[in-house]
Amino acid sequence: MPTVNVFYRNSAHENALSALAGGPLQERVAEELTCPEIKLATDEVSVRLLRALGKGMLAPVEMDIIAADFPERVERQDEICRNVRQFVLGQIPELYDAKIWLSLNELGHNET
Repeated sequence: MPTVNVFYRNSAHENALSALAGGPLQERVAEELTCPEIKLATDEVSVRLLRALGKGMLAPVEMDIIAADFPERVERQDEICRNVRQFVLGQIPELYDAKIWLSLNELGHNET
């Protein structure tokens, strides 16, 4: 199951990010990460909103997407990040920047 950690520093973006995380972002990430080896459903993507303290962020919103390293994802990793970034900026017009990172790993998981 892919996870998306959404870090934000301005509480003014909280409502818009919460609405986005509750479905549209899950949907978009599932579409971007779907590949011949696996078709992801929206409810298979976990999105977490985390308010960041301090001033060390590079953008008002940063996202870490963590998923398994299927070959097509590796080939498209920059495109996936660009597409998710454009989607987020298009959904939240007052957001002037977002940084997206895709971490592709061999993942384990539990079913319980």
